[in-house]
Amino acid sequence: MYRYKFKSLKKWKLSKNRKPLLFLGARQVGKTYLLKEFGKTEYKQLAYINLEHPNAPRNLFETDFDANRIMTVLSAYCNLKISADDTLIIFDEIQAAPKGLTALKYFYEDAPEYHIIGAGSLLGVNIHHGESFPVGKVDFMKLYPMSFHEFLLAMDETGIAKLLESGDLENLSFFKQKLVNYLRYYLFIGGMPEAVSDFAINRDWQSVRLLQNQIIASYRSDFSKHAPKEILPRINMVWDSIPAQLSKENKKFIYGVIKEGARAKDFELAIQWLTDAGLLHKVYNTSKPALPLVAYQELSAFKLFHNDVGLLSAMSRLNAKTIAQGDVVFREFKGALTEQYVFQQLALSETLSIYYHTFDNSKYELDFLVQTENNEIIPIEVKAGESLKSNSFKLFCQKHSPKTAIRTSLSDYKKETWMTNIPLYGINAIEQISLNGS
Repeated sequence: MYRYKFKSLKKWKLSKNRKPLLFLGARQVGKTYLLKEFGKTEYKQLAYINLEHPNAPRNLFETDFDANRIMTVLSAYCNLKISADDTLIIFDEIQAAPKGLTALKYFYEDAPEYHIIGAGSLLGVNIHHGESFPVGKVDFMKLYPMSFHEFLLAMDETGIAKLLESGDLENLSFFKQKLVNYLRYYLFIGGMPEAVSDFAINRDWQSVRLLQNQIIASYRSDFSKHAPKEILPRINMVWDSIPAQLSKENKKFIYGVIKEGARAKDFELAIQWLTDAGLLHKVYNTSKPALPLVAYQELSAFKLFHNDVGLLSAMSRLNAKTIAQGDVVFREFKGALTEQYVFQQLALSETLSIYYHTFDNSKYELDFLVQTENNEIIPIEVKAGESLKSNSFKLFCQKHSPKTAIRTSLSDYKKETWMTNIPLYGINAIEQISLNGS
């Protein structure tokens, strides 16, 4: 399955200032598959070492960081002659090796000619204890669940996917029904590669749900394995509350939804642990739509989004029959899956800063307020159907007169004097619309 990070990996390979790469992401998002494909396609040789394997040389870096010694050991372990020119070296689950992260620093300083990638789950790397982090000595790249665009490619819809990539929203309207159908599928299946691949081959909803539940169970196992025992019960409580949090009309995180009388100080460490692991994502309210948005973020007011819409639908126990009921799936749980989907696609961008905005009287809320790389502030209203009435969105635009305002819904692309409607399947065209001014 094609992943767009492949392009970024090729750019890293060809960079004159290439450093060892730390390739991160939540568990099960496809890091290993992508890196192996990259190695097989772009190099003559691939030296792959999974440091969690029972026979892996996990103590490789404990003696010293001598590159010649390390390459001698790796050549024997991988049964190939490693050379700097044509070999990609992948240390998978690098956090499993003592001093593994520190070793990347010494590869950069003493042996920069080697092409080295250290891969690991955010959960393992971010909470790795006992060693210094190689700040300034490594390049970083992060992998998320598959985008809707990548999902279309996996479904063998290459032509439509290319049209979507080009941002040609007007011509995409000719394929609206097919795109909306696939979007319904995506809200159920999500972007976890194993689930997407299974559906592409078998078209079996029950099989997809079984795989999703297995992934969720593996996450819970990771909680028990990695989390401090004193906050483990609270991590599980926060995790379990996410479907209920996002199905509220106002999706601001409310501690009382976890349990009656719950307070921020009781759960803030658990929330931080889950966001550090890349399993949840925090989006802050901003009190003022002014540059820079980070200066106006309210640390006590935030939404927590899931890392994958398909896993959210599994945790919400959404029945596959909902997919057959037309556009009902977009409105389920007060549009929770639709808003999660939009967040997930926006988060794939490395140039957007994502917030939301609550009006002074708190009666109205703007779903998203994003800041672009060009320092433009764009309000985004998410509509789960084709009913497009929205007092909060119109009031915001009347008050602040943004250069670009986006409403995303099931309706076709339409440019109006005060805002642009982007169909949900084309939400990633937001940056192009901003740059083109249309």
